[in-house]
Amino acid sequence: MNFADLGLSDELLKSVTDAGYDTPTPIQAQAIPPVLMMKDIIGIAQTGTGKTASFVLPMIDILAHGRARARMPRSLILEPTRELAAQVAENFEKYGANHKLSMALLIGGVQMGDQVKALERGVDVLIATPGRLMDLFERGKILLNGCNLLVIDEADRMLDMGFIPDIENICTKLPANRQTLLFSATMPPPIKKLADRFLSNPKYIEVSRPASSNLNIAQFKVRVSSRGKRQALVDLIRQEEVSTAIIFCNRKTTVRELAKSLKRDGFSAGEIHGDMDQSSRNAELQRFKDRAINILVASDVAARGLDVKDVSHVFNYDTPWHPDDYVHRIGRTGRAGRTGRAFTFVTPEDGEAIDNVEKLTKLVIPEFTLGAAAPELADAAEGEQREEPARAERRPEQRRTRGGRNSSSRREAAAQEDQSPQPSHGEEPAARERSEARPARRVRSEAPRPTPAPAPRSAPEGDDDGGWNGPVPDFLRGTLAS
Repeated sequence: MNFADLGLSDELLKSVTDAGYDTPTPIQAQAIPPVLMMKDIIGIAQTGTGKTASFVLPMIDILAHGRARARMPRSLILEPTRELAAQVAENFEKYGANHKLSMALLIGGVQMGDQVKALERGVDVLIATPGRLMDLFERGKILLNGCNLLVIDEADRMLDMGFIPDIENICTKLPANRQTLLFSATMPPPIKKLADRFLSNPKYIEVSRPASSNLNIAQFKVRVSSRGKRQALVDLIRQEEVSTAIIFCNRKTTVRELAKSLKRDGFSAGEIHGDMDQSSRNAELQRFKDRAINILVASDVAARGLDVKDVSHVFNYDTPWHPDDYVHRIGRTGRAGRTGRAFTFVTPEDGEAIDNVEKLTKLVIPEFTLGAAAPELADAAEGEQREEPARAERRPEQRRTRGGRNSSSRREAAAQEDQSPQPSHGEEPAARERSEARPARRVRSEAPRPTPAPAPRSAPEGDDDGGWNGPVPDFLRGTLAS
């Protein structure tokens, strides 16, 4: 099957071909025809399946007929983060090159004036985060009664970030007789309840196991103490001879402190987290993509938003509190047919969190001892990733959490911490770490190891799961600069 078999217009097929694609992914092959038939859709698809193109492509053809009116967008796409929204906008710009569709991007971190001006001119496609959309709606700057097509993307992420009440509020302000597309990596009860309430006889599409992990990634867990975690990370980076790596932390404060610590140890490191404004985040991502830095320390604001080629390693400096985040974090490596390596640091307090990860992925992640040679990918996949029942032999104390605090409450605290501004920190608080720091050779960033040529792409990959860190699109230049 190719894209010509899906019922797309000739103009759209030319845009897809010009982008270098000819064969749809499973989610695209199953979703595009019913979307063109104006059916409601529930799409269950994990990261990297081509999900965004499965709604962007048919939407372009649907919206090709009709005219936009001032302050009344014809379609609405809701995204949980700025990065995801910006990347969807980039997809519309790429695949809508042969159509004359207008678009507006409503995200935080940029001035509202230019966004309001775009709405006043009238837009065919409105891509927004719930917070900024509700802000403009309450100010009377936007009307939603002319929106006949709604996309709720990354619904499970919306749930994690507490946006479901906003989405329910938005849905009640849209026409009842509309087309609704809902996409999610998982289908927890609150998302099912949302779908039952606001979708009409939807077609259910599931293309893969929701939380399956990439078999191209060799996964390991490293048992460490809380105090020894930073030194263990430094030793592991040197031992692995990392060319490019993303290091994930659960809190913004940890991101800042760890990035400073790595720089003092001589590494070329940068950071990205929720306290940074949008232009600063874009600039730091571009530095990483251009290899001006080769280590990026990030909070989960970037876990579903980074799409960088040739990332050799992912380090979970903190075991993720939400097991779904583990899958999305390690998915930053092992992309486009390449192999990658993922290491997760596990302290005694992380017993429950790592148990939840292994339960979701149905794998017991093999342990890695610092100083030992890490097994190759095939050995890890075939010999050491045992099935879930082996977990029953674990010691009871590994399941405890600090102070009796369970993973759910810690996850909620992290979500709140990652969404609210925090005062910037000054000097590194741990003087002990400064005294322990010692000169170290830099990780090779100027001349990274040769990587194999990219594998031929068979379908649009730009959607992945929200990563937008490429050149600033023309339609955003004025907005981001302001």
